Amino acid sequence: MNCIAPGVIQTDMLSEYSDDDLSVLRESTPLMRLGNPNDIAGCALFLASPYSDFITGQVISPNGGLVI
Repeated sequence: MNCIAPGVIQTDMLSEYSDDDLSVLRESTPLMRLGNPNDIAGCALFLASPYSDFITGQVISPNGGLVI
């Protein structure tokens, strides 16, 4: 069993945040951007592929380097 624990991802979940708040989140992220659903989909595809056959018991956090 593996787990995907995403960071800040641009979805409807962020609709309550102001532009200033989103800007602060972007600037706080080492990659200087927020994630998008494709970033998480790529992680899920990797875990579903044969390339991850020897990975187990891991929490993978696609978060652009932002650690909360």
